[in-house]
Amino acid sequence: MLGDGSGFDLVLLDIGLPSMSGLDVLARIRNMASPPLVIVMTADDTSATLLEAVRRQAYRYIRKPFPPSAVVDVVSEAGTPASALSIEVVSARPEWLELVAPCTLEVADRIQSFVLHLEAALPEAVREAVASAFRELLTNAYKHAYPNGQEGEIFVRVVRTANGGVRIGIQDDGVGMSLGVHEGALGLSLMRSFASQLGGHLAVSSDAGTTIQLTLYDEISERPAMQGNAA
Repeated sequence: MLGDGSGFDLVLLDIGLPSMSGLDVLARIRNMASPPLVIVMTADDTSATLLEAVRRQAYRYIRKPFPPSAVVDVVSEAGTPASALSIEVVSARPEWLELVAPCTLEVADRIQSFVLHLEAALPEAVREAVASAFRELLTNAYKHAYPNGQEGEIFVRVVRTANGGVRIGIQDDGVGMSLGVHEGALGLSLMRSFASQLGGHLAVSSDAGTTIQLTLYDEISERPAMQGNAA
């Protein structure tokens, strides 16, 4: 997609290039004075590839095979390089992903696309459910944590537990959620239902900002007793 003629606004980048890795190309693009947005496409389903793309500030991530409409949708949703907000990668290890990002709907969409592909070992239906509920939680943070146009950040953590489970945490430093909002929030309702279906555990606290943690288990022995503050 050409911009004003001096460069590109957006690049569709395949990881499996003939002479070098697309990740190396991504690194070179990020070193440009005015780098374009980069949408990474790959058939590689390893978490290491995805995490490296996140670390190198890929805008979105699409896993092959995909219908042409998937690329059209992502390109249509993309903004301009100048409007793209940066996601800080605190940790990008297979067992521990931690991000700090501006609390906006655009960033919520981008993080959702990464989370959707991160847990490749989970069934596709489960991954899609996790990603959808994940975005609802991010959207709720956008709506309720920073009202009246206030700006703020969200802290996202995806951790693999010792027994192969998954722990997903979302935290904001906003105003917190009142009891009424807490009980009626669509994202929390979806996450409660999802956690219940998979025998997982959902915990919510709203002391300083809001912290939500979803834990999914691979082993029955790992499941803790339900706590009083579970939502």
